Amino acid sequence: MTERVQPGSALPTGQLVLTGLFVTALVTAQLTAAKVLQFTIPLSLPVTGDALVLPGAALAYALTFFASDCYAEVYGRKAAQRLVNVAFVMIFVMLVLVWSTIEAPAAQSSVDPTKFQTVLSASTNIVIGSLCAYVVSQNWDVIVFHEIRELTDGDHLWARNIGSTATSQAIDTVIFVGIAFYALPRFAGIGPKIPTSVVLSLIVGQYIFKLFVALLDTPFVYAVVGYLRSQTNVGRVPSSAD
Repeated sequence: MTERVQPGSALPTGQLVLTGLFVTALVTAQLTAAKVLQFTIPLSLPVTGDALVLPGAALAYALTFFASDCYAEVYGRKAAQRLVNVAFVMIFVMLVLVWSTIEAPAAQSSVDPTKFQTVLSASTNIVIGSLCAYVVSQNWDVIVFHEIRELTDGDHLWARNIGSTATSQAIDTVIFVGIAFYALPRFAGIGPKIPTSVVLSLIVGQYIFKLFVALLDTPFVYAVVGYLRSQTNVGRVPSSAD
């Protein structure tokens, strides 16, 4: 059974921490997505060669899947989907706060308003691409996580963590890069056009990085889930638990 929070009682600290990590990583991803990163690697890969090219949001966004998998494992499918949907609304809150600050008059002692806007304002193509990718990939992650859980009778946490994250990250990467860096610039004139080869490099580089993070974070998922269960009366919950 899931842990029930009695009226007037505090939300469990672990649940608050996972929620905070998820929302913080998500908001950070929105603010850092416009910067394109490039890392040299000691081998040559198809499309990317000896370099990984990826949006600056890759690490922050990868953390959202870590947090949501831990959350789904401990608190159930419906609770995880509520987290995903509430966080989606928080993206719009963040955008309103950022743009209201950008549009507000600046004092003479302020940093250069133009530079401030350049750094903090995500371009329209980035916002649309990330929102579309988020809605699809995060809900897919929760659904697949619990489908694998049912197929394995609640065993093999590593399988549902890697399986759900690997597939949802692929969906997220293709949708985000495809919309933000290819479709909107070419067909709607929104955002700068970049060569198709660079777009493909962004897809491959981002996915390889995210898959690496998914493999690397599996022991930490076990540690977090084990700790939360040891500190509360939360046990194994069925995927339909609320």
